[in-house]
Amino acid sequence: MTGDEAGPSRLDADVRPVPGAGHPLRRATPPLRPEAPVDSARPSRSALARVVAALLALAVVGLLAFLVVASIGAAGVNAPLAGRSFYVDPDSSAAVAAETTDDPAERHAAEVIAAQPAAVWLTPEEDPPGEVGEHVRRVMTAAGASSTVPVFVVYGMPGRDCGGQSAGGLSAEAYGPWVEEIASALGGRRAVVVVEPDSLALADECGDAGRRTALIAEAVDGFARTVAFVYLDAGHSNWVDVGRMADLLERAGVDRVRGFATNVSNAQTTEAERTYARRIAEELGGAHAVIDVSRNGEGPPIDDAWCNAPGLALGADPAGVQDEVVDAELWVKPPGESDGHCNGGPAAGEWWPEGAIALVRNAGQ
Repeated sequence: MTGDEAGPSRLDADVRPVPGAGHPLRRATPPLRPEAPVDSARPSRSALARVVAALLALAVVGLLAFLVVASIGAAGVNAPLAGRSFYVDPDSSAAVAAETTDDPAERHAAEVIAAQPAAVWLTPEEDPPGEVGEHVRRVMTAAGASSTVPVFVVYGMPGRDCGGQSAGGLSAEAYGPWVEEIASALGGRRAVVVVEPDSLALADECGDAGRRTALIAEAVDGFARTVAFVYLDAGHSNWVDVGRMADLLERAGVDRVRGFATNVSNAQTTEAERTYARRIAEELGGAHAVIDVSRNGEGPPIDDAWCNAPGLALGADPAGVQDEVVDAELWVKPPGESDGHCNGGPAAGEWWPEGAIALVRNAGQ
């Protein structure tokens, strides 16, 4: 063994400190045992191991980053409305009432309702052919300026509501061009469009399922060329059987749009509607849904009444949802607007102060 290994030797005696150095330097004396020359161009095995470990670590980090990005991208595809803000209409019935009423209770209720985004309903009575496009363009422009997504309801089906509280609509010949005017006015920008509330759910009651599905398929033709998120109305969980509704939606062309809407103008619980939506989606092989939560804060009345039913309450605030099936919970039916001449309400679609006050009060607001 060398002197270094054996302990102090005569070499140690010749060590002289270098002035200012922190430790002594050995004189350049030939080693007692020759050492193999070092090939400085070739790393040692330990250095190679460290390089390989570092490369593996980088690969793992890169793979994890890729998986995170991929999962975020997948969530974006499955939840296109999550995180988006929806358009608040400054000309809504609630907004107008908040500005014009002298009644403090009505003003409070109107202000609460007007502060939340609700759907803009398009009907041929209010927005006839030749005028509806301009209305849509105004809303789209305002929504673009506020970086929000507007929600429209298309409600002009011939024989609408089987002649009930919301009777009206266009002729079969006028319906397609009217819808095409709406679709064209969207202007290549994002919007949510709910197509014909109750139309499919009433198909069997009205006895014209074939005609209704054909007309909605015609509407789908127009909207399928847009970038709107389009949902065909599918009634609600306490109305039409899942299998029958899936069949009607399929015949109406749901596979060419985003999906379907449930609970419009009704008050079934959100959980019941989520279950209903998932079952329909399974039948259809992957369609998505939106749920109307505008008046379901207390769930449905015991007698399942729907027309201006007492005891209803505002539901959750409208918002996009991170869910495999449900894209958003929206206020599709504008709270405070009447369902028709029932339970003391005015004509369908008109502002009803007493109903608005009750919805807000029952929600504890």
